[in-house]
Amino acid sequence: MTAPLTPPHRPSPNDPWQIPPKGGGSHPGMPLESPEEVDLRADLRRAALITVLMTVAGVALGLLWLWLAPRVPLVSDNQAVFLSDSEGEQAIGADGTFVLLALAFGAVAAALVFWFFRRGGIAPVAGLALGGLLGSLVAWGVGVWFGPGRDVVAHAREVGKGVVFDAPLELHAKGALLAWALAAMVVHLALTALFGPRDPEPEWGSWGAQAPGATPEPPTKP
Repeated sequence: MTAPLTPPHRPSPNDPWQIPPKGGGSHPGMPLESPEEVDLRADLRRAALITVLMTVAGVALGLLWLWLAPRVPLVSDNQAVFLSDSEGEQAIGADGTFVLLALAFGAVAAALVFWFFRRGGIAPVAGLALGGLLGSLVAWGVGVWFGPGRDVVAHAREVGKGVVFDAPLELHAKGALLAWALAAMVVHLALTALFGPRDPEPEWGSWGAQAPGATPEPPTKP
């Protein structure tokens, strides 16, 4: 009679019903994550965080635009609605105000991202670009939503004949929506080029130099 190969108190390693040991050890069949995959996950999290924060900041940009943008005055004669100041440039001023605010928000966002992460790469730039575009759309919507009413005819009837009222806040140059993203990307790339970490330069040895500790070769006879 032979002794059992596996003691009763020690389970067989090939037992399919064996409970995995506690302590968070890796399973032999599960592949380990490479450093590249870990870095990729971290970069994606950073890009998502930057995008979300810049989109939320679009609310502040929209409120500032609503506060600082010049108003377009309108007047009604009970038959039609006219510009009170036909030579005014308030409409262009509203677009210019949005662009200037967006450029300032982009520069500040890029500086904050570089300050907190201290690194370049595609992920922060992509987060800044996407966040700037989404934040501009949010700002545009906030300014239009909380601005003067969109129904100009109803507003003219409400105020009466000859009374000046404000036109709805509009963004005529839709290209202004790209100002935030472009400013953020340019400023971040400039900061990375000026103050970002440098890659170590390769050391170039001389052609005739020998490795330290190497035995010199005997001279060849002619």
